[in-house]
Amino acid sequence: MPTDHLDDLRAQAKYAAERYQLYKAKTQGARPTSSERLRELQRASEQAEARVRFALAEELRADRGEEPPRRN
Repeated sequence: MPTDHLDDLRAQAKYAAERYQLYKAKTQGARPTSSERLRELQRASEQAEARVRFALAEELRADRGEEPPRRN
């Protein structure tokens, strides 16, 4: 897997996590916030992090010369 792709996934995960943390902090303020939006941002952050973990696992598997798991 190209390093550029992995770097891009990491940047996307960082951005998603930062958006979630900023909105989470905003919920402590006086202005109204949406619990639905907070869950949406949390989900996006978790999914982005999962994509990074998957890409790292695929890279490790490729470095070892292993075949990807078969789907039935």
